[in-house]
Amino acid sequence: MSTALTLTTSGDPDGSRVLTVVGEIDMSNAATFGAALDEAVRPDGEPLVVDLTKVEYLDSAGLAVLFPHAERIALVASPLLEPLLTISGLAELTTVRSG
Repeated sequence: MSTALTLTTSGDPDGSRVLTVVGEIDMSNAATFGAALDEAVRPDGEPLVVDLTKVEYLDSAGLAVLFPHAERIALVASPLLEPLLTISGLAELTTVRSG
């Protein structure tokens, strides 16, 4: 059974593309999350902002989906996820902002 996950792509007033993620990211829906990242990343190289502020849980499968995109994304994370992104090493590869 897949865990509830909502993915919405939109644009910021400054022109940045934003993928907003709501729910939990785990092995049951990591492929869906990965497909949304693949689709939302711009080919022109402009970073995609991935808003994780409403993500309540992120396991290793979700982290594994983020790593290949590290050079093309910027993350906005809640205080809950910031330590996980730091410990995993992802914060050294991409921008992580508090949200």
